[in-house]
Amino acid sequence: MLLVQASRDALLKPLTTVVGIVERRHTLPILANILLRKEGSRVSFIATDLEVQITTHADFGVGDDMVSTTVAARKLLDILRALPGSGEVSLSLEDGKLLIQSGRSRFALQTMDAGDFPTLAQPAQWDVSFALEQKALKHLLNTVHFAMAQQDIRYYLNGMLFVFEPGLLRTVATDGHRLAHHATEAQGIDNKQDVIVPRKTVLEMQRLLDDSESPVQIEVAANQMRFYFDGVELITKLVEGKFPDYTRVIPTSYTRHFVMNREALQGCLQRAAILTTDKLRGVRIQLGENQMKISASNAEQEEAREELEVDYAYESLDVGFNVSYLLDVLANTKTQDVRWSVQPDSNASVLVTLPEEDAFKYVVMPMRI
Repeated sequence: MLLVQASRDALLKPLTTVVGIVERRHTLPILANILLRKEGSRVSFIATDLEVQITTHADFGVGDDMVSTTVAARKLLDILRALPGSGEVSLSLEDGKLLIQSGRSRFALQTMDAGDFPTLAQPAQWDVSFALEQKALKHLLNTVHFAMAQQDIRYYLNGMLFVFEPGLLRTVATDGHRLAHHATEAQGIDNKQDVIVPRKTVLEMQRLLDDSESPVQIEVAANQMRFYFDGVELITKLVEGKFPDYTRVIPTSYTRHFVMNREALQGCLQRAAILTTDKLRGVRIQLGENQMKISASNAEQEEAREELEVDYAYESLDVGFNVSYLLDVLANTKTQDVRWSVQPDSNASVLVTLPEEDAFKYVVMPMRI
């Protein structure tokens, strides 16, 4: 039974979109598969890991019948990528196998029953529903994601906080050592609500979103969130737990501010970081009149020293930081300058903001060097 006939590239596009969440290691064999659902000419490609589900659609089905099956996602993707780009590809279902044919190439993949594929049940209604431009959402994710924790036992830190307020969407991430916050105007939000989106979902959305002005429809329920854009539907379960109060972490009383060139600071920190150790990524920052000294050393008695001219006219400050935390923010913000706000206390955190974007705030706790 012929299911699909299309060019290789036309098939690759929806398949590449969904296959990113397919786990290489899985407890259920069917989770290595994608669900192909054909309803006349409309073909759906669905992948899930039980926490996140992505669906894409294409109109290259053959015939009016309705057929569903599942097949190994990465095998199908690898075969399509290896085929010549110019040829037509057909997918057929015969004797429980999916046949892939293009020119003189022919492959037969085992299938599993579509009825066993675990799709996510959706809520009867959504509590929050609004639209945001893709580039605005992608910018929110890009400028905050790096502060998320990875495999922390405090599971609620392994994700990003979305704060919905009337007319405003905030994103916040922290791993307990640093915190990133950003916000953008968002029309259509009527009620205040907070949810924690899993780390994997955030990274997948960063991959899928582009810098266009086309809308993303965002919908939120008690335990699920849904994104729909450009024919892609991503549904994710939410992380249960109480996210730390970010408003108490972000300093509001700092009065010592100075602006510096982002790339110049990034270069100095990257060079100094060469002589830090993998376990102790510490750099020492000394602020004095119109200058910043950056130094690093290691167990082999090796040393790095860098100096920068800065518009600093306050008392001297000597403080240590994890250089990776500072480099992260400089790599993920693309502005010309960054603004530092400090307190005359080596135990106080530093607040990094952007002159062009008041809503962005990044707080880094100091470390002992």
